[in-house]
Amino acid sequence: MAGQNGGNGRLVADRRYAAKRAAPKPAPKARPPKKPKRPRRARGGNIFTRLIFGLIGLIWTMSWRVGIVAALGLGGITYYYYSQLPPYDDLIDARVRGSVTLLDRDGKVFAWRGETFGGSIDGDTVSPYLKNAVIATEDKRFYRHFGVSPRGIASAIKINMSEGRGPFEGNGGSTITQQLAKLLCLGVTYDPSQWKSEADYEADCRSGGIKRKLKEIPYAMALEARYGKEGVLSLYLNRAYLGAGARGFEAAAQRYFGKSANDVNPSEAAMLAGLLKAPSKYAPTANMERAQDRAALVLGLMRDQGYLTDSEYKDALANPAKLSKAAAQKAGGFFADWVMETGPAFLTNDTTEDVIIETTFDQRIQAAAEAALKQVFETKLKEGSKAEAAIVVMSADGAVRAMVGGREVQGPGAFNRATQALRQPGSTFKPFVYAAALDLGYTANSIVDDSPICIYTAGSGDWCPKNYDPGFRGAMTLTDALAGSVNTATVRVSQMAGLEAVKAVAQGFGFASKLAEGPAVVLGVSESTLIEMTGAYAGILNGGSAVKPYGLIELRFKGESEPFLGQEGGIRERVISENAARQLIYMMNQGVERGTGRRARLDGWPAAGKTGTTQSARDAWFIGFTADYVVGVWMGYDDNTPLKGTTGGGLPAEIWHEVMVRVNEGLEPAPLPMIRPEELPPAAYVNADGVPTAPTYPGQVFDATGGQAAQPQPERRQTLGDILINILTGGN
Repeated sequence: MAGQNGGNGRLVADRRYAAKRAAPKPAPKARPPKKPKRPRRARGGNIFTRLIFGLIGLIWTMSWRVGIVAALGLGGITYYYYSQLPPYDDLIDARVRGSVTLLDRDGKVFAWRGETFGGSIDGDTVSPYLKNAVIATEDKRFYRHFGVSPRGIASAIKINMSEGRGPFEGNGGSTITQQLAKLLCLGVTYDPSQWKSEADYEADCRSGGIKRKLKEIPYAMALEARYGKEGVLSLYLNRAYLGAGARGFEAAAQRYFGKSANDVNPSEAAMLAGLLKAPSKYAPTANMERAQDRAALVLGLMRDQGYLTDSEYKDALANPAKLSKAAAQKAGGFFADWVMETGPAFLTNDTTEDVIIETTFDQRIQAAAEAALKQVFETKLKEGSKAEAAIVVMSADGAVRAMVGGREVQGPGAFNRATQALRQPGSTFKPFVYAAALDLGYTANSIVDDSPICIYTAGSGDWCPKNYDPGFRGAMTLTDALAGSVNTATVRVSQMAGLEAVKAVAQGFGFASKLAEGPAVVLGVSESTLIEMTGAYAGILNGGSAVKPYGLIELRFKGESEPFLGQEGGIRERVISENAARQLIYMMNQGVERGTGRRARLDGWPAAGKTGTTQSARDAWFIGFTADYVVGVWMGYDDNTPLKGTTGGGLPAEIWHEVMVRVNEGLEPAPLPMIRPEELPPAAYVNADGVPTAPTYPGQVFDATGGQAAQPQPERRQTLGDILINILTGGN
């Protein structure tokens, strides 16, 4: 059975195999047709194509690799700057110099010097109008970039090249963050040992060029990473320079509008933001019209960018920003400069601290002096005249109340003709001559002779002074001689008193400049400043004691109540007796009432003073006083050109009169402290032994108290030439 089954199994398998082979095979699947081959290009074209694609591939490969390297480098530099940045609070106020705030006699601010920082502000508390004005003007995409705006840089390059400049010359396309980077000088602090001056340091910080831009980019990115958008904006608001020594918008708002930056309205905000482009050019204290035009442009940007509604925009245009009263007056610039010079430099011009100085300055009197000068020059001088003038007003103790250093109100550091110009005082020196004689015992009633005189001087020969008016008037009192500004009589008085005594009196009263040698010194040929001469006359008014003119009353550090420095000027030692001073005041009063200073007369106000005109009329002076104030006036040309038709009794006396009229408003007339002739011994001729007698020769000086006579001088007949010389060269 087993064999049979095995055979049957093979039989079945064979049959199946035969049937499988006999069955028809399925037709093979159809293959898709082959695509036709592209015709081969010329062998040279294939090489060029491969070369092009190869270069493109190479450039792409290098570009992304270089890009990665550059990005890593930028990131590394940015991280380095990031790690070096100080805490936020350390950057709020990093001024190299401090500020000086000057207060007038009523405690009101009238001037600032140095770099003022008004206090810290931030983007959260500052007026939203100011914040939006800054963004609209300086960086409208501020909240959409990472510290640098490629679009802004590209736009700036396009503008620069279209205007014929280099790509990085002119517009820089800087963001607010990049501008802050410049303000921070890329983290480089000022080192006096490495820079010639702070100005050179700041000029380098603000320099442009591609190298500077490449440094700014990572630093700006680091600033944003370190402080964030609001921190960057707040630092910028505190660090930006806005003209007139104001650092930051708080200081600028206080300086120009007398209010905080947190409270400015749209028109004020626009004017402040407009200063960022060019602080000196657009400062409202320099040119209000230009500042308002710039503010109008900023307001337009704010409206276009949605920061102002149409109604707000129109209202701001209709009501432009106005300066505060203190800023608008621009008063006291010359005075402020003088106070800064008189104080210690480390606390004034070179201070690193914020200090406050209380002064003697009176804004009302300053305005009166400026208005008087303006009126006289506009009505009495030809248009276009280059003549200059200076005015000093002070009290009898030397406290300076007002100062005009020139016709035009200028910024800090301008040449001050009241304190810096050394000029010959002419006949305003003569009161010192008479003061010396009075202090020796002579009186206002003493007699002196007005007649020709010649004095021999070694090396120069005879010196024969002339009078301004031709002719001689013979014997006269000292009062008449000074009132008429008689040269020959004054020379005789100086010979009687002695030149050394005259010089001692002049220097005692504060004539600090070097006095000339020889007898001509008594006619005012030495040089002095207006403030020195005005201070000397204050000594006469106060009864014969010298004064040191002063403006600083108290200096203290900001935030402190106790003063660091106090007043240094004021009344000093006595120079002449009170009796002599009171007689001299009367004599000078007669100069105003009936002498060369008649144009200075004040209705209802006793006044005293003296005119002065130097040789060839290069300088013209009038210095005088009432019981309350001493006023000195100088007039001339900066280049010493002679004044035409002007003497001290002319325009200077008129300016003095106009100043005093305004200064005296609201005051009650007060008498001058003077001794009148009726209170003195009667004039009498006495000889050298004190015995009353008649004059023995012309030129003799007599006194009721027995003064010595001067040496007789031979009479000489006056010629026509003498008269011409007298007219051309005589001092008055």
